[in-house]
Amino acid sequence: MNTSARFPARSLLVAGAAAFMLAGCANMSETQRNTAIGAGVGAVAGAALGQGTGAVVGAGVGALGGYAWSHYMENKRQQMQQATAGTGVQVSQTPDNQLKLHIPNDISFATNRADIEPRLRPILDQFAQGLGEQPGMEVFIVGHADSSGTDAINNPLSLARADSVRDYLSARGVDARIVRTEGRGSREPIASNDTAAGRAQNRRVEIFLAERADVATAPAPAPTYSTPVGQPVR
Repeated sequence: MNTSARFPARSLLVAGAAAFMLAGCANMSETQRNTAIGAGVGAVAGAALGQGTGAVVGAGVGALGGYAWSHYMENKRQQMQQATAGTGVQVSQTPDNQLKLHIPNDISFATNRADIEPRLRPILDQFAQGLGEQPGMEVFIVGHADSSGTDAINNPLSLARADSVRDYLSARGVDARIVRTEGRGSREPIASNDTAAGRAQNRRVEIFLAERADVATAPAPAPTYSTPVGQPVR
């Protein structure tokens, strides 16, 4: 069977598998559903694309955000887990194949300050390593605050903290054009603001690293050869 005959069959297989998985997600929670869609449908779609997607591993192409979990991303995850061991920083893979660093306030910034703590610098150094040479990367940095201050204080402070991380990474070779920052003030707490321990958890910075699927799965460019001087071009 030729390639043109196989391609529609593959498309039908992907569509059928996706429909089956979506039907099976009906009784799942939202997080479970997103994980199933991002991992399962992405993996089926990656298989249908053929051998050109060999660079992608793990959950495959992210169906939610168009991101890929490549060998580079897996290596970066392992590197960051080693670099942050014992620091309280949480390193994880999101359902849509982003690498997430959850950095608590006690290692990142002093209270009401936006200058980076010395303990965070080695972690950011490891994070920045290699990003300057890796195509298709995107970095998103989000700053958060607790509710002890007003929005007029918390919103610019959370953004200033995210911008400080961006500037630090940029000084270490990360292209500032691939980095987005956002300050969300106290709008997204992960713990109760009624206790000191809860407020400490809410004062945090989150860093997301993602690799575009269309770049991670692109075939390597064909080699180019130059004709030696004095030799005829054939």
